Amino acid sequence: MIKDIVQSIQTYFKAIKLVNKINLWKYFLIPIVLGLLLGLIFISTAISLSNNFGTYLSDFWPFEFGKGIVTSMSSWIAGFLIIILSIILYKHTLMALAAPFMTPISERVEAHLTGKQVLDQPKTSFTAQLIRSIRLNLRNLLKELAITLPLMLLSLIPVIGLIGVFFVFYYQSFYTGFGNMDYTLERHLNYKESKAFVKKNKGIAIGNGAVFTAMLLIPFVGIMLTLPISTVAATIDTVDRLNIE
Repeated sequence: MIKDIVQSIQTYFKAIKLVNKINLWKYFLIPIVLGLLLGLIFISTAISLSNNFGTYLSDFWPFEFGKGIVTSMSSWIAGFLIIILSIILYKHTLMALAAPFMTPISERVEAHLTGKQVLDQPKTSFTAQLIRSIRLNLRNLLKELAITLPLMLLSLIPVIGLIGVFFVFYYQSFYTGFGNMDYTLERHLNYKESKAFVKKNKGIAIGNGAVFTAMLLIPFVGIMLTLPISTVAATIDTVDRLNIE
């Protein structure tokens, strides 16, 4: 699995070159705008909630002594938890809503890689793509939250918390990579088969999702370009594995 993770991370360099080679930038416009708008909404909401929730937690401290320290710590803890939750909600919302615009990008990458006219094959409708993506991302969101919430609490414990942070990142990466791979898998496999395929190629999903998650931390550029670039990278790896089998 480690080999697959490394391969998937390295694929991002191929993806950037391929975007320029086959001129995919024009297909990035809507995903960029959608990512930016959703990003600004989630960021502003997270900042507001972290400040309010931090103040709310500090109210449980009954003494004037140390009130400022408790308020600062409460705001930091609340901010940490809310930022993680915001990232999880943001990425699944974006991947679900952007599906009909990611599919054409994935199709063009696959057509270039295989030499086959993917665009001439029967395609699912805009609505069908959106429904499948919402179903997939909602499932992944619920599973990720069920796993991540306990780990987030564990991550607040000194030293031991590093284990929690690692697994939060691990599961975020897996479910994100799963979503990116499905833009290609939807043309070849049904929903159940897609889940089995990603489980079999877990390292590819983790590597793709790890870079996705890390890129989101880049101010503005991350929320605008992360999804389309990650989709190109995921398509390259997914097409490769589909051709092997």
